[in-house]
Amino acid sequence: MDSVYQQVLGAGFLRLQPQLQAYFSLGPGSGRFGEGTGVFLRAGCPRPWLRPLLPLVPVSNAFFPEYGTSVPFSVRNYPHLDPWGRPALTAVRRFDFPGRQRTFEDTTVLTGPGVLTDYLGRRRNLATNLLLRVSDDGHLHMNSPGSRLFLGPLRLPLPDFAGADAQVEQWWDTQQDQFRIRTRVIQRQVGTVFEYDGAFSYACRDFDGGLPADVEPARWERRT
Repeated sequence: MDSVYQQVLGAGFLRLQPQLQAYFSLGPGSGRFGEGTGVFLRAGCPRPWLRPLLPLVPVSNAFFPEYGTSVPFSVRNYPHLDPWGRPALTAVRRFDFPGRQRTFEDTTVLTGPGVLTDYLGRRRNLATNLLLRVSDDGHLHMNSPGSRLFLGPLRLPLPDFAGADAQVEQWWDTQQDQFRIRTRVIQRQVGTVFEYDGAFSYACRDFDGGLPADVEPARWERRT
């Protein structure tokens, strides 16, 4: 089965840099997962006044209050079907700050023809739309507008003043021979409230299709 990115981008997928095509081509049933390690130039919340407030957000294993430079980083990407048979990609990212490791996890799901929904957090209770674009230089750009929060039976669309827009650019750096990624979460009134930016090496490993225990979320979310 094609990856969720191939299914959404269609012919545009072939405009990606060849290394990005390999990175984003893992689909359910491929028998492979991706694993990467690197160092990020910066990662976390760049606004000191906001950091004490982030633990109050009812979404765990997503945004964290630490901020640092030269932060060791790892990522694992697992293609699979979610419990309702939808093609999905689950990612777990680890950030090693001095004396504290932080996790950022999500599952990107094909929730309709050409429609990607990204579910964030340990309980996957923050959802955003995920829009893809390939630039002229073959970089992949992702934009995540339209967030909503799931609290028990409630589905709460976040208003503009409370929501934020995630902007991601990923590419292959020919000078470093590594993947590069630049992510910013921008709140309209405040500006950048979360970011990570750096380079990493990446390889594919054998995978039996079952998510490891430390990758399986605390709950799955079907609502969009």
